[in-house]
Amino acid sequence: MHYAIITHWHWDHGDGDGWGRAAGATLIADKLAVQRFTQTIRVVEWGHSFSPVLTKDLPNSVLTGDKLLRFDGETVRIRHYRPGHTDGDLAALFEKTDILQTGDTFWNGMYPFIDYVTGGSIDGAIAAANANIAMVGARTVVIPGHGPVGDRTALVAFRDMLVSVRARVSSLKSQGKSLEEVQAAHPAAAFDVKWGRSVIDGKLFTALVYRGV
Repeated sequence: MHYAIITHWHWDHGDGDGWGRAAGATLIADKLAVQRFTQTIRVVEWGHSFSPVLTKDLPNSVLTGDKLLRFDGETVRIRHYRPGHTDGDLAALFEKTDILQTGDTFWNGMYPFIDYVTGGSIDGAIAAANANIAMVGARTVVIPGHGPVGDRTALVAFRDMLVSVRARVSSLKSQGKSLEEVQAAHPAAAFDVKWGRSVIDGKLFTALVYRGV
């Protein structure tokens, strides 16, 4: 039996569903991720509307709780997050080989996209980051959704960045400042050189955080 774990509904992580199903694989996904695959979803920041996936291409193992897989001497713990990057995120912890696949709840060395349209939020992203840290040890190999392979130290740095930017944006928003005024204050400036050089820059990340505080 072949398995594929779909960490969330976004196209760059789930568009191979149909190929996997056609090849006879069991596709595992969270119940809410499967629901998202059946919907038309407009993501404003990407300027794109995603169409429903064909029924024959949908994941065929739908999770409402954690799941344990055992094969070839390996134990895989599939874990749910509370809403974080989206509302249907999964992690996969390979216990014997000590590898954690985080999906997009971890972007190593870059600001993450937070999909507030489908249940994501900065507070959920921080909670997911803390959950990832709790699952790993000093030698765990951590596979992010984007960026190079990381470790526990990288997870902690990512979580600390999220917490710091959230605090700065929240403080400005609590003063009654509009999104444009908050962006003009550059609350993420201290992190932009390291974290803002990929697909999400400091201005966009500020907007994503602003919506959730």
